[in-house]
Amino acid sequence: MKREGYTWLFFATVILVPFGIYGVVKWYEHRFTTLPVLYDGARIADFRMVNQDGDTITLENWENRIVVADFFFVNCPVVCPKMTRSLKRVQQSLGNDSSVQINSFSVDPFRDSVPKLRRYAEQMDIRRNWNLMTGDKREIYRLARNSFRVVATDGDGGPDDFIHSELLILVDTQKRIRGYYNGTIPAEVDELIRDIARLKKTTD
Repeated sequence: MKREGYTWLFFATVILVPFGIYGVVKWYEHRFTTLPVLYDGARIADFRMVNQDGDTITLENWENRIVVADFFFVNCPVVCPKMTRSLKRVQQSLGNDSSVQINSFSVDPFRDSVPKLRRYAEQMDIRRNWNLMTGDKREIYRLARNSFRVVATDGDGGPDDFIHSELLILVDTQKRIRGYYNGTIPAEVDELIRDIARLKKTTD
């Protein structure tokens, strides 16, 4: 009987204690530490796009807002719908909080017209504080490569240039990138939701 007690104590010490320590460390990180500022604090470049309602969107619309951005296209058959569903989960976690905005840039702006984006928004039940944006392809691709840095390939945004990424990008109120998350992996979307909450509690 005593030997069984020692055996249980041994397993509790070897297995449960490390898990407990790991949990405390993660809890502390998410509650008290701040997110890193990436790329030496470089800020997102200004842009001029049109959203699904025909409204002009620029960097001014991001003023004093935390932003989650991604790059998608309407005809994407698999990855983009997953990313959109993940972003809907992010939006649902925010409730009516207007201090966080979602912005999705189309990488196929020739086909993704305003009416097409509006139909996509209706189809995916996209509402409030979420811009599906189209505009000049060269400008969008410069943003993707030089500001958001979601791809490492070279290109000029010409007719034969095409990029796509499954990444969701977290941008703070000072237009600096604070994190990247794979929008097709639920665990990373959960992390994004937690990091938004962390970012809202800090001012740096």
